[in-house]
Amino acid sequence: MQVTETLNSGLKREIKVVVPAGDMEAKLLARLSDAKDKVRINGFRPGKVPVQHLRKVYGKSFMAEVVNEILNESRTIITGRGEKAAMQPEVIMTEDEKEAEKILAGGSDFEFKLNYEVIPAIEIKDFSDIKVTRPVYDVPEAEIDEQVQRVAESSRSYETKSGKAAEGDRVTIDYVGKIDGEAFAGGAGTDQPLVLGSKEFIPGFEDQLIGSKAGDEKQVTVTFPENYQAPHLAGKEATFDVTVKEVAAPGKLEVNDETAKNLGLESLERLREVVKGQIESQFGSMTRQKVKRQLLDQLDGSYSFEAPSKLVEAEFTNIWNQVNRDLEAAGRTFADEETTEEEARAEYTRLAERRVRLGLVLAEIGEKAGVTVSDDELQRGLFEQIRRFPGNQQQEVYEFYRSNPDALNTLRAPMFEEKVVDHLLGQISVTDKKVSKEELMAEDEETETKAKPAKKAAAKKAEKAEEAGAEEPKKKAAPKKKAAKDAE
Repeated sequence: MQVTETLNSGLKREIKVVVPAGDMEAKLLARLSDAKDKVRINGFRPGKVPVQHLRKVYGKSFMAEVVNEILNESRTIITGRGEKAAMQPEVIMTEDEKEAEKILAGGSDFEFKLNYEVIPAIEIKDFSDIKVTRPVYDVPEAEIDEQVQRVAESSRSYETKSGKAAEGDRVTIDYVGKIDGEAFAGGAGTDQPLVLGSKEFIPGFEDQLIGSKAGDEKQVTVTFPENYQAPHLAGKEATFDVTVKEVAAPGKLEVNDETAKNLGLESLERLREVVKGQIESQFGSMTRQKVKRQLLDQLDGSYSFEAPSKLVEAEFTNIWNQVNRDLEAAGRTFADEETTEEEARAEYTRLAERRVRLGLVLAEIGEKAGVTVSDDELQRGLFEQIRRFPGNQQQEVYEFYRSNPDALNTLRAPMFEEKVVDHLLGQISVTDKKVSKEELMAEDEETETKAKPAKKAAAKKAEKAEEAGAEEPKKKAAPKKKAAKDAE
């Protein structure tokens, strides 16, 4: 191969590669010679087919294989130049059909160009100046008791009653929600159990069902909270056509070993341990996100270099598509988010550049530190991903990942990043600080500032995806009060 650099500007590179016709001919003859003893052609004994006859029959297809082989090998040219391509190089070949025919016939040099961007050289700086504060919330016993009570409540027995529903009773309902007379997406439910007084649904909904009986049809009017997680419903008045199908009175609630056994655990003590672990895991995730945010912010402030434009474009496209899907699902516009499309594009371009730049820095740190994701770790990550899907879809999802290396790499990348973050946390100064639950759960002011101008709805999803390493699941709109309940 004759390799000539034709462009070297910033991160952009273009190289011209020429494979002489003689070399192409030699590669073709080698293939024909190898095929001579393998192919079977009528009129010729095995192994006695003349090479020229083979060339007449298979020449073009074998030469096409030679071309593909050279193109695959051309990737080593870039590494041989001591460069790392940011993305798959663009291959530019002749579009002249006559010229292409001459190449396949072995009568012309094979010439092509590779267009690509290189990953910039990144000099990893000393970590000693990076300092983060780790907010720690000590879960009080009272909170564990309260959660155990809630868990036990879920196993409470109810018996059908014929009278009117009172607070504490469980009603089973069908409902259809409407705004301005039109049913809205996610606002309907069938055979929905609801304990009156549980405050599971939005304020006012449960109160209007007190006194109802099985068979009653009621119209409930409520106003969605201004901060409701579905922006297109926030602050709006809605009516729900409700059919009460059953009223049931609660049985006696006891929190003891027998309750734990009904939940599949051996004792109340074990139930408390499980509940405590779940609470600590939940708040531990919040702590992790805040620590990671501080770390990323400081790394972002320490490194300033040009990011490969193709990587930025690809990242921006991912973000932008998600933003528009979220806005469409919410029935909102950029104007509703107090911004314009132009301003939002500029903001998300900056976010894409930040993500790419930080990704390259973390990759370099990880490579130098010898951080890897083992096959066993990847397998565990795959199973965690699969468990998010319904049982009847899990095998299909498993087969998809196993047969798509690129999809599997989308799992490997965030796992690698988290391991690099763990490595860094072992190198930098981390100071624990006791905080209240409210402090831990509060949004960081800096994050709020960075999310502007489209800091509501989809903007926060984009920011949180950077912290969590994954896209948040979509929630459906329903009359329930809490976002966690909306996914039920």
